Amino acid sequence: MNCQELAARIQRLQPAATERDVARLCLLLSNFAEDLEALTDDERLNAAWQQAALRLQLATDQHAAVMQELEQLASSDPEKFTPDQVWILVRAIKVQAQVLAMYVGQAPIDV
Repeated sequence: MNCQELAARIQRLQPAATERDVARLCLLLSNFAEDLEALTDDERLNAAWQQAALRLQLATDQHAAVMQELEQLASSDPEKFTPDQVWILVRAIKVQAQVLAMYVGQAPIDV
C-alpha cells in the first residue's frame, strides 16, 4: 500500500478529516506500522490509528505540561536557575525530541 492508497482509506473512514489531518495520519501510520499492507484490513487500520493517536496525545500532553513550566521559567532570572529549573529545560528538550521522533519514524525517547 502506498501513501495515496492509505490517504484514500483514511478519507473513506473519516470523511470530515482535513487534508492536513489525513497527511499527518498517513505519516504517523506509516511510521508506526511495521507492514503497511496489513493496514488494508479495516480492523488493523483502526487499531494502528488508535495506537498512533494515543502516542500523539501522550506526547501532546507532555508537551503542554512542559510548555507551561517553560513559560514560568522564562519569567525568572537565568543567572539564578536552580537545579530543578535546569531539569525543566532538559525535560523540554527530551519532549521536543520525542515529538520529532514520532514524525520521522524513529524509536520513541523515554521521558
